[in-house]
Amino acid sequence: MKKILICIVVVVVLIVLYGLGTYNSLVTSNVAVDAQWKQVETQYQRRFDLIPNLVESTKGVMKQEQTVFTAIADARIHYAGATTPDQKVVAASQVESALGRLLVITENYPQLKSSDAVQAMMVSLEGTENRVSVERMRYNESVQAYNLKVMRIPSSIIASMFGFTQRQYFNSATGAENVPQVKF
Repeated sequence: MKKILICIVVVVVLIVLYGLGTYNSLVTSNVAVDAQWKQVETQYQRRFDLIPNLVESTKGVMKQEQTVFTAIADARIHYAGATTPDQKVVAASQVESALGRLLVITENYPQLKSSDAVQAMMVSLEGTENRVSVERMRYNESVQAYNLKVMRIPSSIIASMFGFTQRQYFNSATGAENVPQVKF
């Protein structure tokens, strides 16, 4: 009888230890996803800090493209008002669309390419866009690792007990695969 009781206690202790380990792993992964999203936001902020300088440099050379400048400013405001990662993704996509139009404009105006200020801003912005891309990729990798823990059995049982749910991947906005069109 004592051996059976000891076996039951050992099994219960192992189950509790597994549950605690799984819970801690889920918490760690969830926090990692949040931290990686903050990295994405950091790069967005860098982008948004560069945009006014680029716009002002470009405005100095080219005054007739107010609609693009207005779209960029509006997109920045929309991003600042977004509160959830999903809202921020939509707002960031609006910024990217407006920036795409601005890039097309700069390619079509040789005098912009020759402006040192515009050229320096474009290089900084291109570097930032690369950083944004890398951070988005890392965010999606963190989400994937977390979601796998939430979905796999038996950790899915612990996840559902404590309210861990799948996280959203960063997805490109609809139409992001299309090249922006600017007509003069």
